[in-house]
Amino acid sequence: MFSYATPCCSHSSKRFFFYNDENNYIVKTRRECYIMLTNNTKIGFIGTGVMGKSMVQNLLQAGYPVSVYTRTKEKAQDLLNQGADWKDSVAALASESDVVISIVGYPKDVEEVYFGTKGIIENAKTGSYIIDMTTSKPSLAERIYQEATEKGIQALDAPVSGGDIGARNGTLAIMVGGDQDAFEAVFPIFEVMGSNIILQGKAGAGQHTKLSNQIAIASNMIGVCEAIVYAKKAGLDPIRVLDSITTGAAGSFSLSKLAPRMIEGDFAPGFYVKHFIKDMTIALESVEEIGLSTPGLALSLNLYRELAEKGEADSGTQALIKLFDSSL
Repeated sequence: MFSYATPCCSHSSKRFFFYNDENNYIVKTRRECYIMLTNNTKIGFIGTGVMGKSMVQNLLQAGYPVSVYTRTKEKAQDLLNQGADWKDSVAALASESDVVISIVGYPKDVEEVYFGTKGIIENAKTGSYIIDMTTSKPSLAERIYQEATEKGIQALDAPVSGGDIGARNGTLAIMVGGDQDAFEAVFPIFEVMGSNIILQGKAGAGQHTKLSNQIAIASNMIGVCEAIVYAKKAGLDPIRVLDSITTGAAGSFSLSKLAPRMIEGDFAPGFYVKHFIKDMTIALESVEEIGLSTPGLALSLNLYRELAEKGEADSGTQALIKLFDSSL
């Protein structure tokens, strides 16, 4: 067995280690008591969609015992076939897990799984860790942290970027908000799912960072669409154009990974249009709260809403090019 000790904690120099009934270390300080994670740590995972399914697969391949919950059991059947355990409720999953990870659709879904008598916070073990990897509201991340802390639970907000490719390859960018000791304790789990993992600050900081990411992508996607359409109208081979411009100053994930899909007419979702609209809406609300103007974000949001109204809500974000190229 290998184990990961939580590194030094700012509010206590004294630690006491012992095993609990489930053969996990417990670390006790003056202010806290939480589970020390090992390769036998029980992980509960809520949300097995485009991103979550690959993240669970990577955790299983790394040897962690993983339980899953989704609203529809059939959607998790592939994971159950690979060794995941099924739980029939959020409460059951939370009560039997050392670490609970969620990646669901909307802030309302986050509220549903975290709060109330049947939610994660009410049913999670004292000393456990809860990690919301949904892109959601910073204020909601702060609320989860506050209520979890009152129950003796460590909470982190850790939204991700990298799409279906990053989730599948275990190379997601993971942007984390919360306490340093909790971050370091679960870092080995993050390493299974991502390659660029940074603690950005206190609770909510992970969500603010992800919104910064989405603001950058919003305008970039417009530029990528315009560049491809321009290249085609100029009589160029757009794939050959990408060979040149992806390695220069214009290079970006969207240009390298999504532009080829646009050209090929592949609009399968690595990240849904409807979820990008959700992210941009949250970002625009946050922008307005702090008194900024983001015309690029506003334009992109309007274009994606138009795209969704044309029936593309469940397409991948690369489907934006359909508004620029009538031949698609």
